[in-house]
This record gives sequence, C-alpha cells and structure tokens, in this order.
Amino acid sequence: MTETATAPLTGKTLLAKVKELSTLPRRERAKQCGYYTVTKNSQVRVNLTDFYDALLSARGIPLSPEAPKDGRGREPTYRVSVHQNGQIVIGATYTKAMNLKPGDEFEIRLGYKHIHLIQLGESDKQLIQSDDADESDAEE
Repeated sequence: MTETATAPLTGKTLLAKVKELSTLPRRERAKQCGYYTVTKNSQVRVNLTDFYDALLSARGIPLSPEAPKDGRGREPTYRVSVHQNGQIVIGATYTKAMNLKPGDEFEIRLGYKHIHLIQLGESDKQLIQSDDADESDAEE
C-alpha cells in the first residue's frame, strides 16, 4: 500500500512555501509541500501532476471548464468540404450563428483561394428581380 506522510499544502500556504523553496529542484519542492507517497518498498514517489494542479488552482487558474459538457453533439469546425456531387453544404450550426433565415440570398464572389458570400438585402433582391424581368423581356 502507498501512504502519504503529510497532508499536501494548498492555497496561499502552498504559494508561500513554493516561494520560500525557490532554490530547490522541482521534485524536492513538491516533496517538501507534501506531494509524495511512500510505497510498501519504502520508496518515495513524488507526484508532480497533483503538485502542479494545486499550484495552478492556488493561483486562480481554472483547470477544468465551469460547466461540464453533456457529451452530446459535436463542436463546429468552421470548415466545409465539397461533396461528391460538387455541392458545398453549410450546416445549421453556422446558419444559426449568422442569424440566417430560409430564403436568404447571397451573391457569390470568387477570389484567389477563397469564396466570399455577400448577403443580399431587400433592395438588392428587388434589383436582381427587375434585372431578371428585363432579361426575360429582351429574350421574347
């Protein structure tokens, strides 16, 4: 069995002790602060991981996010790929983030290694519809 000889220091006492022992190597500092165990073979094992975790929490740096994830769903990657049929599909996550509604229209502008999607406003849509009507009249 392993046993801890002393209770490990935490908080401000840990920070003060680490500052006091700043000349010692890191393993010795961790051991002096109580972050070690003694095995049944009387070997001393220094637990640097717990020591560093305690140091970070003593300095006020959170190690884990506040709200745990529920494990469902996926994170958006902000990347798209061209499908086998040649189409690019932008998912619902991105359209919600941009507050897009069904029927919103975009002008596509191609650049060097990029594509700009420029959202058309109501006035732009009316201009395009009138241009389409003029073209159909010219064809007749």
